[in-house]
Amino acid sequence: MAEYVRPPRRKYCQFCKDDVKLIDYKETQLLRKYMTDRGKIKPRRVTGVCTQHQHALAMAIKRAREMALVPYTVPVVSGRVDRRSH
Repeated sequence: MAEYVRPPRRKYCQFCKDDVKLIDYKETQLLRKYMTDRGKIKPRRVTGVCTQHQHALAMAIKRAREMALVPYTVPVVSGRVDRRSH
């Protein structure tokens, strides 16, 4: 095993760095960066966004969902067939 383990890099809030005042719910491409492929909001520890911007981001995503700009969920397509439902 390695004797020296480098600590993980600190994630900095992209919104603070760019001095963003308002996170708009109509910017769907920006919002999709902070959502999983299933449509869930990614947590702060993954994205590195600060608390204030994470709250604003969550509110913008929820507003965009209400306006049908981004989906609530994405249907799961799998190869499995449930035989009990027949």
